[in-house]
Amino acid sequence: MTQNIFDNENFFNGYRELRNHDTCMNDLLEQPAMKKMLPDLKEKTVLDIGCGYGHNCLDFIERGAKKVIGIDISEKMLDVAKKESANPDIEYRQMNMNQISSLDTKFDFVYSSLAIHYAEDFKKLMRDIFGVLNNNGILLYSQEHPIMTATIDENISHFNFDENGNRVSFTFSDYNRSGMRKIHWFGEEIIKYHRPMGEILTGIAGSGFIITEVVEPLPEPWAVEKSPDIVREYIKSNFLIIKAAKR
Repeated sequence: MTQNIFDNENFFNGYRELRNHDTCMNDLLEQPAMKKMLPDLKEKTVLDIGCGYGHNCLDFIERGAKKVIGIDISEKMLDVAKKESANPDIEYRQMNMNQISSLDTKFDFVYSSLAIHYAEDFKKLMRDIFGVLNNNGILLYSQEHPIMTATIDENISHFNFDENGNRVSFTFSDYNRSGMRKIHWFGEEIIKYHRPMGEILTGIAGSGFIITEVVEPLPEPWAVEKSPDIVREYIKSNFLIIKAAKR
């Protein structure tokens, strides 16, 4: 069972406050890149895994999707989604991502933003996603980059600076040691899972997908203007985005 830290009151409030800032990395880097990679959604049926507040579900409807099912393990997240991102053609379900094979709907598009690094059994999840997709269906998902999830001791992972205070490199370790990682965020212990790039790509391809795009997003000029410190992404990637097709 995937950890449900988002229903912890302190964590939920801290995370919501973070996402309300317009300099959040999700909004400056990950979401703009994901939106560029979206397929044509007109009259499509969509599954959003880890839908959170439902903002993307509503966006999919506005882009012409016929039906969207958003799933999330967090009751608190879904409560917000039902208030802020309600639409007659969106259905929100409280569900662990490892249960999607039980869905009675086939989808043209499966989407997931920064949730899949919480999945313990990646190969099963990819097989399950492949199974709920229609032929010619598309998977688009983002996760924390393996550079970011690699280090077992979170205190070892850090930027290195030159004598002028400029970032020049990034230290990490344990890249080829797959498995559980524990970090601390908003005072809580968070469990996620690290996989090297080869394991990720092989897991997707081995499930039957054809990988069409692999993106490690860089900040656009407007993002650098809003948050100059984001140029650190040229030293290491924060996110990994993968698009794949079921032929």
